[in-house]
Amino acid sequence: MDIKLSCFECKNQMSFIDHISRRDECSNCGADVYCCKNCEFYDPKVYNECRETSAEPVREKNRSNFCGFFKPRTGDAKAQVSERDKLLNAAESLFKKK
Repeated sequence: MDIKLSCFECKNQMSFIDHISRRDECSNCGADVYCCKNCEFYDPKVYNECRETSAEPVREKNRSNFCGFFKPRTGDAKAQVSERDKLLNAAESLFKKK
């Protein structure tokens, strides 16, 4: 099974066969791949920046760690940002003065 992932740092598209190793790095910028910022559960708006409530706290979210709950983030990071921008613009337009 191929795993496709965008680097949290440079948005480089990466592909892995079967699993992501704790030692894997982005081929473009050298950032750690097995880290919180590339995980499906990473969310800077929640406690410990992780939506998995059973996970141990990790201080360095951009560094490789031993979290057993790591699940590669699906989708394109660029697309996620543009979706966020669309929602933000829609919310702002609701409150604009005419």
